[in-house]
Amino acid sequence: MSVLIELALDLARGLTNEDRFDRLLSTIRKAINCDAVALLSYHDRLLKPLAIQGLAKEALGRRFQIEDHPRLRDICAAQEPVRFTDDADYPDPYDGLLLAEAGDLPVHACMGLPLYADRDLIGIVTLDSLTPGAFDQIPQRTLEIIAAMSAATLKTAMRLEQLEHHALHAREVLQELNLEALTRDGGELIGKSVPMQQLKNDIDLVAGFDYTVLIEGETGVGKELVARTVHQSSTRANNPLVYINCASLPEQLAESELFGHVKGAFTSAERDRAGKFQLADGGTLFLDEIGELPLPVQSKLLRALQSGEIQPLGVDEVHQVDVRVIAATNRDLKHEVEAGQFRADLYHRLSVYPIRVPSLRERQSDILLLTGYFLELTAHRLGVRQLKLAAESEQLLLHYSWPGNVRELEHVVSRAALRARSEQWGRDIIKVEAKHCDLDLRAEIAAAATEVVKPASQFISLREATDDFQRQLISEQLRQYGGNWAAVARSLGLDRANLTRLAKRLGVHVEKRVIAKRE
Repeated sequence: MSVLIELALDLARGLTNEDRFDRLLSTIRKAINCDAVALLSYHDRLLKPLAIQGLAKEALGRRFQIEDHPRLRDICAAQEPVRFTDDADYPDPYDGLLLAEAGDLPVHACMGLPLYADRDLIGIVTLDSLTPGAFDQIPQRTLEIIAAMSAATLKTAMRLEQLEHHALHAREVLQELNLEALTRDGGELIGKSVPMQQLKNDIDLVAGFDYTVLIEGETGVGKELVARTVHQSSTRANNPLVYINCASLPEQLAESELFGHVKGAFTSAERDRAGKFQLADGGTLFLDEIGELPLPVQSKLLRALQSGEIQPLGVDEVHQVDVRVIAATNRDLKHEVEAGQFRADLYHRLSVYPIRVPSLRERQSDILLLTGYFLELTAHRLGVRQLKLAAESEQLLLHYSWPGNVRELEHVVSRAALRARSEQWGRDIIKVEAKHCDLDLRAEIAAAATEVVKPASQFISLREATDDFQRQLISEQLRQYGGNWAAVARSLGLDRANLTRLAKRLGVHVEKRVIAKRE
């Protein structure tokens, strides 16, 4: 009973959602002895893990299609806690993901708690124990109380998130965004790293206002996804989001594509055609690769941004449009301005609020989350029940530099899964091994070795290179999280005690800071 009181008190504390969910699972494990527990939110026939304990970190990146997982389907269809019999002929969605058991799960105990708020299913809690029959003697009333308090925790978190958007319209936009994110490849901004949190904060800050946004970042980081997220989080979400790739526009057709034309305006103009600005009226126009736009067209684009006026080819009068512009580029536009390749006044008009999308190298702690997400998508496409990432594959992905960023990671995972499936055809759990990933780290290790200063020798062993990499990574994470060892351990997917032992061996420590209280 004391753990249930502790859970009730947590609901009233000023916690972040991440802390609230983690405390919830810890409290459940105190009340019910189990090897793994997970909290998942429900979104239109899809379950999204919010917090896990006892499962591989990549499970957080998974998105479970309910129709693909009979156990999850039965839990979602129930009105009360569900205890599966030990001999239930159902595949387990966590096969190969339990930290306490390598490979296929043996006969074990499995239980699920559906979570309801105002009679609507909002999520579930799943519990697994490697001891058959472990849940048989737990009173049904105890499970109902835990389910009710878990639902209250999830509902509180959802309500706080809704309040942050300040209006019913913004909440509906978020729901639409979630629907798109869960049904379209690459439709969700996945990541808990510090750079990703900053990116999400920038999006939240600017989305509700009609500022022009310039999205900057390397190829493959997800600039189009950021643009969609800004639009879906804005008050224009119910209006069109029109996309145009400026790099694919021939100079002679660029003006027509943007502003439209009437029949006879030029030789091949056989009928009237609306431009992208007219199509986006009331909504958002996304100008991808804006740095490739021909100079003669840039001046007319500037006029449209300044006054909201456009003039289709072959028309004397101007048209007024209400369009928010979001532009994206992988170029350094400041350098392009200095080189005379881009108009300075257009650059300043576009960059009212610049957003930089971090490269995958800057958000290493998100790699396994993204990998889990892509594995689940690929498994669904290939008709495979479960794709499991081998331990050596995890290390390979974590140590690679990803010049192609998230797009490259998605392609590597897709190819590796296809190769693994061809080798392990017929298995329930297909393991993606390092050989399937087709990544050569020799060049990566050589490059890293040249950066390490070794005055006593010009050579460096693999062990030394690994230690140096781990030392730099832990030190950087400690800096980002302000010396919070627990947060760093969660970010790196390690047990805190193991992390501190590793840091001690590597000679990593946090300088103590004295914070003086202001009088």
